[in-house]
Amino acid sequence: MDSHFRSICKSVSWRIWATLITFFISWLLTGKFETAASIGLLDSVIKIGMFYGHERLWNNINIGRKKITQYSIAEG
Repeated sequence: MDSHFRSICKSVSWRIWATLITFFISWLLTGKFETAASIGLLDSVIKIGMFYGHERLWNNINIGRKKITQYSIAEG
């Protein structure tokens, strides 16, 4: 299971890339830097929280997880 800190780091690193994409698309569509920056910022704030919650939810779901046994640890 990922720690809360790791989930936060993953959320932020992904949002940096996604924000840049949102910003450039918004700038392309509106032609306004300030509007694009506002859209990118708002999008990031909302989606960082949503991604963090999604990660934490999936840490409680066992679909597709393998159980760790003493034998599987020794295999590496």
